[in-house]
Amino acid sequence: MVKVDGSGSQSSLIQARDLDKTYRRGGEEIDVLQGLNLDVEAGEFVAFMGPSGSGKSTLLNLLGGLDVPTRGRITVAGDEITHMSSGRLTEWRARHVGFIFQMYNLIPVLTAFQNVELPLLLTKLSKAERRSHVETALGVVGLSDRMNHYPRQLSGGQEQRVTIARAIVSDPTFLLCDEPTGDLDRKSADDVMTIIEELVGRHHKTVLMVTHDPVVAARASSILHLDKGVLVEGKHTTPLTGAGGVA
Repeated sequence: MVKVDGSGSQSSLIQARDLDKTYRRGGEEIDVLQGLNLDVEAGEFVAFMGPSGSGKSTLLNLLGGLDVPTRGRITVAGDEITHMSSGRLTEWRARHVGFIFQMYNLIPVLTAFQNVELPLLLTKLSKAERRSHVETALGVVGLSDRMNHYPRQLSGGQEQRVTIARAIVSDPTFLLCDEPTGDLDRKSADDVMTIIEELVGRHHKTVLMVTHDPVVAARASSILHLDKGVLVEGKHTTPLTGAGGVA
């Protein structure tokens, strides 16, 4: 179960201890996160809510190695990422983290297949192995019949599903989702959330998601609230279960 008081097990997949994040704006210091503790077990689906400016996206960026804390440490699957060199951190992100953002960030001149394949081009996988991984990921999100389509030929919901396929194609340790349904209508948002639930329940992925939408947040197994850089526990629901694997 997710913990925010620093009392989690040493075996927790994700551990954050005493995290502070301060930004300087001119001569002013802005404290975004203050003494934050977090423990997330493998296979959990956690939603972060809170007002704009409360530090939700900052926390995701820290956990994904896109930013570094002013103070404190972060350990993921036994690796302390807080003091890694930029080169090691880049390798660590490629191996462990799948990112899903509100904006799809697809390359318009590449097909869905080619967009999903991008993270694999830096690996040692053969062309045939890359094709197998991409086809599996697109199958998971229900877009096997759209793999040769370009982003302009897809709906917003389909574009976000391509983004999800790209995030899972390398079989990362966990997924970070920053407002993954923020640009979608309710039907498309529900479809995307069903896929994310299946990634947790059937494929045992760990998912941390930022959202402003209480309907979306309610589909997570735990809801945590950030307010002025402080994290508090919210609702816990029955964890998702299932069997299977992604690639």
